Amino acid sequence: MQDEDRVLRVWTPIILRASVLTSAVLLILGLVAMALVTPGSYVARVHELQTRGRAAVRQTWGTLAAEALKGQPHAILMVGLLVLTLVPLGRVGFTFFLFLKERDLAFTLLTATVLFLLVVGVMLGRVG
Repeated sequence: MQDEDRVLRVWTPIILRASVLTSAVLLILGLVAMALVTPGSYVARVHELQTRGRAAVRQTWGTLAAEALKGQPHAILMVGLLVLTLVPLGRVGFTFFLFLKERDLAFTLLTATVLFLLVVGVMLGRVG
């Protein structure tokens, strides 16, 4: 087995499983923190979204990371969801590089299109 094939067949599943486990841990921690620390924060967040709108409560990536490090339950949940969203992105990214290495133009272009659309969807579809 070549090194590139070994990376795709052995390490990719390990990396993807670790990402899913990390996401699950973050989501559980966020839910527990929300239940224990700020039980009414979810309702307050929904009211804020209803009154001010999505654009007014949108957070930057840096703000989200800083709040998650401070232990804010909503931010921890959002980071967990972001990690979970990155799992299919990682798989498509690994597949793109495999097709690129094998010089399979048709599958490289298709995979690049899917990867581009996934990245655009993550960047545009995020509600902070």
